Amino acid sequence: MSSNQPRLSIGLPVYNGEKFIKEAIDSLLAQSFEDFELIICDNASTDKTEEICRAYAEQDERICYYRNDTNIGCARNFNRVFELSSGEYFKWAAHDDLHAPDFIRKCVELLDQDPTIILCHSQVYFIDEQGNFLQSYDIKLKADTLKPHERFHELLTKHFCYQCYGVIRASALRMVPPMGGYGNADGIFLLRLGILGRFYEIPEYLFFARSHPQQSLSMFFPNYLLFADKNQKPLLSMLPDFYAYTVWFDSAKKGQILLPHWRILWEYLLSIWRSPMSLYERLCCHRSLHQQLKGTEYFLLKDLLRVLQVFWKRWQPASIKEQQVTL
Repeated sequence: MSSNQPRLSIGLPVYNGEKFIKEAIDSLLAQSFEDFELIICDNASTDKTEEICRAYAEQDERICYYRNDTNIGCARNFNRVFELSSGEYFKWAAHDDLHAPDFIRKCVELLDQDPTIILCHSQVYFIDEQGNFLQSYDIKLKADTLKPHERFHELLTKHFCYQCYGVIRASALRMVPPMGGYGNADGIFLLRLGILGRFYEIPEYLFFARSHPQQSLSMFFPNYLLFADKNQKPLLSMLPDFYAYTVWFDSAKKGQILLPHWRILWEYLLSIWRSPMSLYERLCCHRSLHQQLKGTEYFLLKDLLRVLQVFWKRWQPASIKEQQVTL
């Protein structure tokens, strides 16, 4: 690794990514913008990920490879690559996605030109396991408005958080709490960033999100490609399993009593209360929260019913349990 501080740090958290990680790294090394460090943090993979990454690190001094002794969960590994970074700008990269050669250059140029923009990303194509085009990602957010409460309203819209993989000012990232270990943590993370400053979407398809059975979206949100279609009206039944997502973000929560939808609501409220906004802007955010979440109260009730079921199973007398087993 060069002793000179790079302008951009790229953080690539990975777990068992041997199938796609070569393509992902190659697309980053092929960028026309070259002043970056690539920080790979391996979450105790059990496949050939370590072997592949170490070989790349030996070939290119911009690459640093770290390996966790144990799997620390997705959220902590996601945060760790940023903690290890040193660049003025930062970008997360997934082990299975691809980038057009000019993705980073165009994002950095835009951030250099406009200090009011804290995150720059591009339009998105979905690709399959072989890299073939599936469909375009049609969810568009107007997160470039100058008013923070309007950006809050836009980022409350159901979306897939691909802005997380844009180029972001490191100074802005240090002003928000790290990624949390709960469902929709990436969405709330972006919401808090959006309150601080504007997002800009380059009107070109420069980012290619790979769809495959092993990714979290496919596991917990099986119909997500339909959700991304502008001609498909979103249904509550299409929303992901936030119980499973919570454990995926933080594996230490497996087996615990969880209230994932209540936690999401709480984090939304914290985002409003702790943000640097005026009273009027906060009130507008509360109104947006009511508008966007109206009709989802069922999920809050579902959380409570699920907890009651857990307590009932734990507290019912042993004789009843024995009778149930016999029956």
